[in-house]
Amino acid sequence: MPYTINRTIAAASFDEVDQRTRAALAGKGFGVLTEIDVTATMKKKLDVDMPPYRILGACNPQMAYQAIGMEPRVGAMLPCNVIIRQVGDAVEVSAIDPVASMQAIGNIELKRVAGEVRDLLAEAIADI
Repeated sequence: MPYTINRTIAAASFDEVDQRTRAALAGKGFGVLTEIDVTATMKKKLDVDMPPYRILGACNPQMAYQAIGMEPRVGAMLPCNVIIRQVGDAVEVSAIDPVASMQAIGNIELKRVAGEVRDLLAEAIADI
């Protein structure tokens, strides 16, 4: 089972795709709670160079509230990570598939919410 929702954008810079990704997420009710510049971290910690790679921790508060109400420990799996990475001349955006990540939790109602979140993330990725 695939665990990410992906889109590759060929005619845009990394920073442009980052801005478009944030806007698309916001348009579906997600805010970016965390951000990790993996490229800078690897340079600082390991002194290695790598292509641009950023992780955005996206959260839709309404959906997160529903999920936590159904399964209080689900917060260990939140927020939904979205990566933006340079792949040759293109930029790839990948969002976690919440349905895949929630497979370990045997809660039918939570799986329904995960499906709704997956649909919103897929729409956001398509809107970039």
